[in-house]
Formats: sequence, structure tokens, C-alpha cells
Amino acid sequence: MKIPSLVVAALVALAAPLVSAEIVGVDGNMAVRDSTVDHPARGSTMQAVESHFGAPANKHAAVGKPAITRWDYPGFSVFFENDRVIHAVIVAG
Repeated sequence: MKIPSLVVAALVALAAPLVSAEIVGVDGNMAVRDSTVDHPARGSTMQAVESHFGAPANKHAAVGKPAITRWDYPGFSVFFENDRVIHAVIVAG
């Protein structure tokens, strides 16, 4: 029995979101999302992040509108929109 290619394409399209991964290049290093590393949760405030993780190794100035700020910690970077976490990127390696 031959399965029509349209059916196969539809099944692949439906399954695609279930098997995706996010990989981000940061300053030439590879970074991956990893839930096993302690990192700030989305929506946390700057004050909560600094209280839990301490002062960052580097604070980058805010750019754009809305203001996006990056704080670097050993092993991960945190991205804020205004004063709330929008992403935490774990540096692999």
C-alpha cells in the first residue's frame, strides 16, 4: 500500500513543533537552552535575578524600544525587556 505524499507531508508538518530545538550562537560560542542549569525564569525582575544570582559579571547597556538589556553570568546570559526576564541563554561547553 502506497501512502500519498500529501498525507506524509501533513504528518511531518504536524509533528515538526514536537521535535524542534533552539540553538543560539552567542559571540562565536554555541549556546543551548538547558533546563538542568539554574537560571532565572521568564518574567523574573532584575531585582529578583540579582538577589538570587548575585551581581552579574557584566551588565550591557539597554538598547532599543522596548529597552533590551543583557546581563552576563558565568555559564549563562540573561536578557531583559525593561526590567523583566525574557530569555536566559546557557553557554555550552
